[in-house]
Amino acid sequence: MSQSFDIIIVGAGIVGAACAAECAAAGLKTLVLDRGIVGGGTTAAGMGHIVAMDDSEAQFALTEYSRRLWLQLRDQLSADVEYELCGTLWVAADDAEMAEARRKEKYYTERKARVEILDGHGLRRAEPNLRPGLAGGLRVLDDSVVYPPCAARFLMDKALRHGAEFRAGAAVRALLPDGGVEMADGSRIGAGRSVNATGPWSPELMPGLPVRKRKGHLVITDRYPGFVHHQIVELGYLKSAHSVSKDSVAFNIQPRQTGQMLIGSSRQFDAEGAEVDHEILSRMLARAMEYLPSLGKLSATRVWTGHRAATPDKLPLIGPSLAHNRIWLASGHEGLGITTSLGTGRLLADLVLGRNTEIPAQPYAPARFADGSVANG
Repeated sequence: MSQSFDIIIVGAGIVGAACAAECAAAGLKTLVLDRGIVGGGTTAAGMGHIVAMDDSEAQFALTEYSRRLWLQLRDQLSADVEYELCGTLWVAADDAEMAEARRKEKYYTERKARVEILDGHGLRRAEPNLRPGLAGGLRVLDDSVVYPPCAARFLMDKALRHGAEFRAGAAVRALLPDGGVEMADGSRIGAGRSVNATGPWSPELMPGLPVRKRKGHLVITDRYPGFVHHQIVELGYLKSAHSVSKDSVAFNIQPRQTGQMLIGSSRQFDAEGAEVDHEILSRMLARAMEYLPSLGKLSATRVWTGHRAATPDKLPLIGPSLAHNRIWLASGHEGLGITTSLGTGRLLADLVLGRNTEIPAQPYAPARFADGSVANG
């Protein structure tokens, strides 16, 4: 088997496409393989938020870095990406959650992120359809939303313009120690490195990887322009939807340029099927209507589910695997894959090429699980 590529990226979701765009732009001979189409898996099943998050210092560093890269890219994005700088409104239901909003304000401000506190009256002015009596909230000004499948296609097109190759319907059976891959039909393709960017399916290629599937439900409404103006998230989301051990729901709604809205969110472990769980769906919608009572008068057009790739510490795996230094990872982004795709692609290309990284890469290194100190969920 002769080596024909510098790097093979397995997985053409938004993370794989971002990695391909960065590697190809840097001059690496790049091949992307996917058993489906560009952006057709987890990317197509998710919300399109680009949001700074602060569950940990490392999470904030990667989300803020990636958000900055999206802001730099926005003037180049095609219209179908539907980039909208709508901001995020973190809603506080009571005084305890308002204290969390103020903590977040301090944390973000210290790190030069643009935020502002809203009291109850300010919250109503910003989003008149929210129920009366909410304590207030935090507006994060530079958060945005995109339409994920088209964002992935934009990034793949960028990779192709730099000479990358993409093969759809190409199922990979194994990642080889020499950097190549073995295809489902038994043929092999050589490369200096391979990258496992298959998200929730990454353990299929690397058994034992500390990644678990986490199922989520989404609802999309008919067109109601102006019903909400921001991505709106309850501050309770931080303690419910980010649980690493139990099923949960939380209020999260996102406006689309079409006038439609995406309603989430739910999280379930150990739920492999794609079928809708009507009990979880009912809980999720009931939670949304606690915050937006008139939402119950609107029409939904579709409900679907998808799986995300969750790691025990809520941080992605970016860099060489424990298995072999020619087999790399770009997986485990859970619900932040859209946000962190650009940062992941840039970090991965920097590491491959031996360039200095703009943020520390060590917190995302797969080697952090080498001693088994963080169990698999």
